[in-house]
Amino acid sequence: MKRSRFRKDKPKRTVPFLPNFITTMSLFCGFYSIAFSLKGNYYMAAVLILIAGFIDGIDGRVARATNSTSEFGKEYDSLSDIVAFGVSPAIMAFLWQLNQYGRFGFLASFLFVACGALRLARFNTDTSHNLTSFTGLPIPIAAAAVSGVVLLSKEVVGPIPSMAVLGGMYVLSFMMVSTIHFPSFKSIGYIKAHPFQLLVAGLLLLVVVALAPELMIFVLTMTFIVGGTIWNWITAIREYIRERKHGTGEEHEGVSGQDHNI
Repeated sequence: MKRSRFRKDKPKRTVPFLPNFITTMSLFCGFYSIAFSLKGNYYMAAVLILIAGFIDGIDGRVARATNSTSEFGKEYDSLSDIVAFGVSPAIMAFLWQLNQYGRFGFLASFLFVACGALRLARFNTDTSHNLTSFTGLPIPIAAAAVSGVVLLSKEVVGPIPSMAVLGGMYVLSFMMVSTIHFPSFKSIGYIKAHPFQLLVAGLLLLVVVALAPELMIFVLTMTFIVGGTIWNWITAIREYIRERKHGTGEEHEGVSGQDHNI
């Protein structure tokens, strides 16, 4: 009985090397993507950015599972993200389409990197610890959107108008530093409450992506961006209506409570 109690109270063993090594692999994929972009192989550059995004989704969970979370790991992860999801897709987009627009193309690429860095800085200094939503478009999703367009152009629809790519880079940059709330999937409580449903949904998602990866990556990314924006608008409208009704109710209550004998 005492032995079982001792095992229950024993703290988890920390493995600080593992999550930082996983983060390094994400950084490696981002750097390798830049190398492919410089060679003109934009398909592989886009694929490596997506692999970096998959790895980036693992390191934090590994750190929490091994009780290895630290300020160093948090800062290192952000520095890795700015290379893998900021610099890498910006260079890929510039060499792929945006260089023909001269300064406007260069500024679009730089703005993507700068807004991504600002987004990460705001995330690191956020003390609300909100696990249900992100403020601003997460930089891995913005990078996945750029990569999805490259893959879609290469394998599905053919050449995409360069003006659309230019406008898309400006829009993604704005969304990263906006106050739009996008859903987060880091809520451990929800995951523990619906493990089987999430497993089935994950398997179905994997099958759908495997059928047409180039198309589905673009569709899923756009669904997250557009759907999150629409849901944010709906939520804002509901909040406005609720506040309006609440304010009107208080006004009526104040009028009815007046002393008419004065």
